[in-house]
Amino acid sequence: MDESIDENSRNLAQKKAARVFWLMIFAIYLAVLAYFLFFSEYYGRGAGNEMRYNLEPLVEIKRFLVNWQTLGIRTVIVNVIGNVVAFIPFGLLIPAVSSKKSGFFKVIILTFLASLVVESIQLVTRVGIFDVDDLILNTLGGAVGYIIYAANKYMKNEE
Repeated sequence: MDESIDENSRNLAQKKAARVFWLMIFAIYLAVLAYFLFFSEYYGRGAGNEMRYNLEPLVEIKRFLVNWQTLGIRTVIVNVIGNVVAFIPFGLLIPAVSSKKSGFFKVIILTFLASLVVESIQLVTRVGIFDVDDLILNTLGGAVGYIIYAANKYMKNEE
């Protein structure tokens, strides 16, 4: 009987330690993401004079893909693939840090809302552009992250 109590206590302590670890990783991720989204001059994050926005879905994505030779492949990668990749950790980490079960749709909604907050801050502060395409790409990144998380969890359960 005492062994099962000790085992349960040990498992609970390990789960708490893992959650604290993932919360710290999530905080570091959010700090790095905030730097690149709001402060990095390398990515053109200087303050502008006017509010710039795109509310028409897929316009900017199409522009980048059609004009990749003029804009340069690096610009396309940063603006299209970069927006997806930047939010993959969000989709991976939300289930790891959440005290409640985080399913696919919850992660999608949270990723979309986080992206909406980012885009709104960029609009109001005039740092960057509010772009509906970024909402789409960032949410896609969160979905990819969750799929990776779920696949990893499934494979661990199969062992």
